[in-house]
Amino acid sequence: MEFAKRLQPLQSNVFAEMDKAKAKALAAGRQLIDLSLGSADLPAASHVVDAIAQSLYDHSTHGYLLFHGTQAFRQAAAQWYKQKFGIAVDPETEVLPLIGSQEGTAHLPLAVLNPGDFALLLDPGYPSHAGGVYLASGQIYPMPLRAENDFLPVFADIPAPVLAQARMMVLSYPHNPTSAIAPFSFFKEAVAFCQQHNLILVHDFPYVDLVFEEKEIGNSGEIPNRKSLVPSILQADPEKTVSIEFFTLSKSYNMGGFRIGYAIGNPKLINALRQVKAAVDFNQYRGILNGAIAALVEPQDIVKTSVEKFRQRRDAFVNALHRIDWHVPIPKATMYVWAKLPEPWSQNSMEFCTQLVENTGVAISPGAGFGKFGEGYVRFALVHEPPILETAVSRIAEFL
Repeated sequence: MEFAKRLQPLQSNVFAEMDKAKAKALAAGRQLIDLSLGSADLPAASHVVDAIAQSLYDHSTHGYLLFHGTQAFRQAAAQWYKQKFGIAVDPETEVLPLIGSQEGTAHLPLAVLNPGDFALLLDPGYPSHAGGVYLASGQIYPMPLRAENDFLPVFADIPAPVLAQARMMVLSYPHNPTSAIAPFSFFKEAVAFCQQHNLILVHDFPYVDLVFEEKEIGNSGEIPNRKSLVPSILQADPEKTVSIEFFTLSKSYNMGGFRIGYAIGNPKLINALRQVKAAVDFNQYRGILNGAIAALVEPQDIVKTSVEKFRQRRDAFVNALHRIDWHVPIPKATMYVWAKLPEPWSQNSMEFCTQLVENTGVAISPGAGFGKFGEGYVRFALVHEPPILETAVSRIAEFL
């Protein structure tokens, strides 16, 4: 049996190897502390669950849901963006419901790339960004993220022949896995660069709310009346000339398993993605959209509570690492800690992670799984309460 060549780049998956290592540790009787997956352990809000539960008894929600039937959700999403970022959004032409933001980043390349076209991706970066390009038979140009550049790409380093053949750039800040944030000035630079080189600018934005510090942007007029370290790409491109942004309710509202998000941005890009989506699937169950509407329009207490929980976990975990002389920067956003490996593991993140879980039961993600320039690092997901995180660090200390 022969398979398509486009599957070949998808066969190498270090996370599958980590799953094997975790299974081996469990078989050996290890008590697993899994810090390898960014799946929040916190519950969705009760009013969200209630909205979904009530929908179950309404038989009109049981059928297929086409685009027109998502209108109330699209209106709620547009209003959420208007309130948060001051960006006017047309819910009819500039919003598209998605099965999480990953559907958007994976399917958009099918709408904009021809075989052989380049996509400019962050390295390290989220694996589905690359997977969508491979499925579209595109080529990837990795934009290295280095600590000395605050884990931001340097656009001037992209070769001219690559730019001539490139069609899209994918950014994602706050960033998974490095937890880096990008200032508004960087987004302005990215928009201008993409306009100059006729590139589509894609911004994957799942961690918009998981931010631990706030400050005034200043009186420059760049982002008036905002106190966020993490601007939307649409604030840098308010006319939506080249940009599309993907948001998911997975992180902000602890709804990862409900698989609900949306795309927002340039209407031509929204329509193109809608065409791909129409060929692949229908929309989610209407009850899930009703829950998502409740999340977006009702009080945002759960967001504040979740952020505070992750702040406490971050502080406890980083302090514990520092006590064992593993010094890492304190992340300003996301649910992750990105840590440079100590010697003698500095260039073998996969071996470090597999041996760690097999010997201690602590599972983390190897930096190499996020790209070539992730080697030398590991990612910790803060998906347990502080006492368990501190226990994990104690086990790591014994291993080291």
